Amino acid sequence: MARLKDIAEYVGVSISTVSRVIQNDQTRNVNQETRNKIWEAVKELGYIPNQHARNLVTNKKNPSKTRTMEIGWVATPMKAEVNPYFVDIYTGIRDTLAAHEYTLISITKDELENEVLLQKTIHESGIEGLLLIDQIEDSLIDYIQQYLPVVGLDFFYTDKNIAIVDYDRSAAIQKVVQHLYNQGHQHIGFIGGGVDEGFGNLQAEHRYKGYLTAMNEAGLTIQPQWVINTVWQMDNSYEEMNRLIKENPDGLPTAMVCASDMMAIPAMRAVIENDLQIPEDIAFFGVDNSEMGKYSSPPLSTVDIPKYEMGRMAAKAIMEMVEEKVKLPLKIILPYELLFRESSTIKRT
Repeated sequence: MARLKDIAEYVGVSISTVSRVIQNDQTRNVNQETRNKIWEAVKELGYIPNQHARNLVTNKKNPSKTRTMEIGWVATPMKAEVNPYFVDIYTGIRDTLAAHEYTLISITKDELENEVLLQKTIHESGIEGLLLIDQIEDSLIDYIQQYLPVVGLDFFYTDKNIAIVDYDRSAAIQKVVQHLYNQGHQHIGFIGGGVDEGFGNLQAEHRYKGYLTAMNEAGLTIQPQWVINTVWQMDNSYEEMNRLIKENPDGLPTAMVCASDMMAIPAMRAVIENDLQIPEDIAFFGVDNSEMGKYSSPPLSTVDIPKYEMGRMAAKAIMEMVEEKVKLPLKIILPYELLFRESSTIKRT
């Protein structure tokens, strides 16, 4: 196992300089280039800064090792507390861990992206596993997995080489497009968001891919002006739908597939405010089956995602990995169901 001396020799600095950087000692300045080299060496050589953490790694397979029964959760607080989609996932995780006497510890993305805080979080906080909602860099995931089991949820992690719990987003949207096509719609648009750091990359998002696949299979033309990337902002959904209606009064879609209920409802408001009818003029179909979708006017057709079950399965997966009952990355894909309500039920000719 690497020592401070190994890091110092690798970088070409003194042991005291390495110690100051790792301990975040501000009493003497160390230039940023040297700091970066030291942290790179920490990762490459597998140095663990805390003696207690080193002991845990050394005794990893010892059943008598000290247990903290703590699992980290990486998500923006607003996601877990406000967004209905994440509230249900969080509740499923919390309930399941609590039933097995585990504690859920909130960790921010910023903490993992700060070198000092990363080391303290992974090696000194006592967490035994990590659940990921917010997107973090692949290099960080690779580093963390050297020391902790990791389970990813949501679209950021669908294609990553880690344990995941998800649903088939592409297949769900294909079913939605097929339903609308069977209802007589041939002019179908899309509202959603991308998957990169700024949510601008719509082409890589699985729900949008499902829309493209289903439209092509049905032989339907995709009009670029009917595709709205909201970058997952409700205000953008409302404003862009409003703009679409005003700029294309004689060339509107007859249906909109929305990547979430929260993207659908503001767009529906824009339609109604422009004196159009739902679903007679434009039908809507969302995803998530949020509470607010039941009470929109008209009630929103949606894809019912087993959000609580996703959280429950993620909690079970991380516990089994922590307890070394499972060693390979699990890929758990849960089922979904289309719920048909008044926003998409009119038969068109």
